[in-house]
Amino acid sequence: MQMPKRIMCVVGARPNFMKIAPLMRELQRADTFESYLVHTGQHYDAAMKQAFFEQLQIPEPDEDLGVGSASHAVQTAEIMRRFEPILDRELPDAVLVVGDVNSTIACALVAAKKQVPVIHVEAGLRSFDRSMPEEINRVLTDQVSDLLFTTERGALDNLVREGVDSERVHFVGNVMIDTLLHNRERAPSVAAVLRRAEIGSAAPARFGVVTLHRPSNVDDTQTLARLVDTLNELGAELPLLFPVHPRTASRLGSAGLMEPARGACTLLPPLDYLDMLALLQGATMVLTDSGGIQEETTALGVPCLTLRENTERPITVTQGTNTIVGADPERILGIARSTLRDGGKAGRIPEYWDGRAARRIVDTLEHWFRQRGAPADPTNDGHQP
Repeated sequence: MQMPKRIMCVVGARPNFMKIAPLMRELQRADTFESYLVHTGQHYDAAMKQAFFEQLQIPEPDEDLGVGSASHAVQTAEIMRRFEPILDRELPDAVLVVGDVNSTIACALVAAKKQVPVIHVEAGLRSFDRSMPEEINRVLTDQVSDLLFTTERGALDNLVREGVDSERVHFVGNVMIDTLLHNRERAPSVAAVLRRAEIGSAAPARFGVVTLHRPSNVDDTQTLARLVDTLNELGAELPLLFPVHPRTASRLGSAGLMEPARGACTLLPPLDYLDMLALLQGATMVLTDSGGIQEETTALGVPCLTLRENTERPITVTQGTNTIVGADPERILGIARSTLRDGGKAGRIPEYWDGRAARRIVDTLEHWFRQRGAPADPTNDGHQP
């Protein structure tokens, strides 16, 4: 009997947790694999990390590198420094990374230089905006990956354009949506979320949800002030619930904007996955600069206004409920009021966003390892299985 293949899975920050949960579940079900989980500690709020792991039923990591917060260069370098001895000691058959955070590129680079196959889940997404650190991480991770799993068919065009062999690319669907569908019925009521946040006991009949954390929106005081003014104006017409990212809270505070924001938005602390899911599926609309929330609102059929000039998830615009509105107050208010008036963009569920993406990934991995272990076929030209 062949020994199980050892897959070293990497998580680092909040967006990774929702992507790794269904993969760990499917890998553990398959007797052909043994999973080993490394948490880099890029997401350094221990209580929030624990809440996500428990809610999403992610096993405790085999290694926690405890890297913490730092500049992009320092954080990436420190992850590489701490990850390398783990790789040398554990000798996995492959390293699996998800998404586009610093942990993704750091661990992919270490594995590639050690000649350990790299598997990238959520490959080929492009905003074509190199000012976004995540875009650099996406492009470079795809270049060093041996297997690339995509969430939408259009991602293949991006990869081929960059010289990636199409035979390494597999369209499997969206593991984020696996997690959403698996947990949707477990989400609490909106009223319960507000009670826990000590906001009140009654949820508004209609409400919007706001999230902001991108540097382009929160690091420039003038841009942030315009967005706060816009939210104040919209909040007079639709109550807004605003879970505030720590980075955003710091910027609002230093710019003296925290109190004005309270005038129209109910400010909430950072929320765990199930509480955030409760708000999203109950919302009339969502205003966000988060890539993952663009996908979740499309899956939930909730109109989404993206407060950016671009998106790396174009399928949420062409097929889903997402509209790119940027940071222009007139455009934001115009689309928001139109959504209030006529219900907003309906959209449809994209192909393979059906809760079975992780299963497809594991099936593909089984086939890929079988091919790698098969004896050479002299009639095979190297491109056909």
